[in-house]
Amino acid sequence: MGRGQTHTRTILSAIFVLTCLAYIVHAQTNLSTAKGKAFVSYSAEPVIIAAGKQTIVPLRFHTLSGYHINSHTPRQDYLIATELTLQPASGIQIGKLDYPAGKPYSFAFDPQEKLDVYTGDFTVSARIIAPKGTYTLLGTLHYQACDNAACYPPKTLPIALPITAK
Repeated sequence: MGRGQTHTRTILSAIFVLTCLAYIVHAQTNLSTAKGKAFVSYSAEPVIIAAGKQTIVPLRFHTLSGYHINSHTPRQDYLIATELTLQPASGIQIGKLDYPAGKPYSFAFDPQEKLDVYTGDFTVSARIIAPKGTYTLLGTLHYQACDNAACYPPKTLPIALPITAK
């Protein structure tokens, strides 16, 4: 092998190593950014309901642009479903939660397989009965966010719902 070929191989090897390092740093940066990232936000809107009567209360969420989360009823068993849990305050009864239907979604690399997801804005409705008074219902939304390239570790979003029953 001539001196020119050795020099070319050395340069190509260096470019390869630098490219690999850049990819690793990029992947680690994306993963560490995802760890602290909230992919879903909650709009805490105070609610006034009739005391002692069942009322359907909307809880509004928003998924960041470019991301989707599995619906409450994903099509595959291995996918992590979106789950809202509300902790009842003293005297409040929480009935059935109504989740929206998911939207069909597929990736370019497998257009035949459809996922059932939430994107953008979505609302979960809770049936609530409360005696006269002011309350704050606490809860969590458990979900897993994905983009077109990867799915991120599951997250739990704390929520607080201010309610006044009159």
